[in-house]
Amino acid sequence: MSAASTARRTAATALAVGAMVSLAALPAAAHDDHRHRQSRVEISRVQADSPGRDNRTNRSLNGEWVEITNNSRHAVNLDGWTLRDSDGNRYRYRFDDHRLGGRATVRIHTGHGRDTRTDLYQDRRDYVWDNRDKATLRDDHGRTVDTESWGGRHHR
Repeated sequence: MSAASTARRTAATALAVGAMVSLAALPAAAHDDHRHRQSRVEISRVQADSPGRDNRTNRSLNGEWVEITNNSRHAVNLDGWTLRDSDGNRYRYRFDDHRLGGRATVRIHTGHGRDTRTDLYQDRRDYVWDNRDKATLRDDHGRTVDTESWGGRHHR
């Protein structure tokens, strides 16, 4: 066998092995890229106890709120997502086609108001969040995205 023929076979073998290694690594790389693209939406802050007297005025009700933050660079449509307290049957807020921009935050107030890009209003006439409570954010498929507890022990 000639030296040129041996060199071609060695090169072909090296290329074939390289191609196989690349194909084996491709799904892992694609998976990692997918993970980095997924949104990271979370409950970032909670004001469960409205400042001042609890007199059920709209101002007092709107002093109670939960902030949701999108930590990714990509916008997320929250349509169909829900925010619930620890007693999910008593309280549930359903997002209606709200687009949360990348690196953006929206505050969900308890009382009445005009929805904007940064503030949403539940139009309730009573307080939602207790001094000991837990907020649960679920996506439009019912999967838990994040929870935030305050004031002591809570039921799961």
